[in-house]
Amino acid sequence: MRLVKGHQVIRGLLVIVGVLLTLAGTVFALQGFGVLGGSMMSGNNFWAAAGPVIAVVGLVLLALAARRRPARLRP
Repeated sequence: MRLVKGHQVIRGLLVIVGVLLTLAGTVFALQGFGVLGGSMMSGNNFWAAAGPVIAVVGLVLLALAARRRPARLRP
């Protein structure tokens, strides 16, 4: 039972970090492409490249969190 609860905590953390990275990466990309203005990141090629990479890392974390439980934890 304890292992299952720890697994749920890790899954919750993956979801939280994944959502935050996906949102941050999207904002960074939009600023880098010049869609969102008003910061030093606006129109900067570095953020236009780094933003999508950060967003993809967040999506990977969300995919990992969405995976089914390992076989040893199934009833």
